Amino acid sequence: MNNELKISEKGIALIKEFESLHDGDLSMIGLQPKMCPAGVWTEGYGHAITDKLGRQIKGAANKDFAYKMSVIKEETMARLVLMKDLAKYEAIVHSKTKVKLKQNEFDALVSHTFNTGGSDTLFKLVNLVPRNNDTLKVWFITKYITADGIVMPGLIRRRKAEADLFFNQNK
Repeated sequence: MNNELKISEKGIALIKEFESLHDGDLSMIGLQPKMCPAGVWTEGYGHAITDKLGRQIKGAANKDFAYKMSVIKEETMARLVLMKDLAKYEAIVHSKTKVKLKQNEFDALVSHTFNTGGSDTLFKLVNLVPRNNDTLKVWFITKYITADGIVMPGLIRRRKAEADLFFNQNK
């Protein structure tokens, strides 16, 4: 039903705004990985670094391992990695939505899923017919706002931006 949708430049811009192109070590050439607030090593625009088994590398003890794993050399490569990652999250949104989505709704769901891995509760609320937008908006802005049990202002801003995008019917 939504398989024709791809994330738009507006959705990509939202993700890039919150993930930001970071450099974990300004003293070295290239864009070195850094640990996100949830303890996962990331590079580029929020690309989670994984080991050979596909498990995310977490924790300070893995710093040297994370640095050896990958170093993105430039912004162009970071965007290519982001686009490859987004294809995975677009597929998750396609598989979990049973209702027709507008572009802004799809973009918001891809952003949320990229950041959180996806939420069955969110997709259940999206798929309700008729949809209860009040409940959905409250859920959007009050869930997935913590990292390791600590409320993160950046996640509060991100969830609000995703909700604003989702409910903006002009997009």
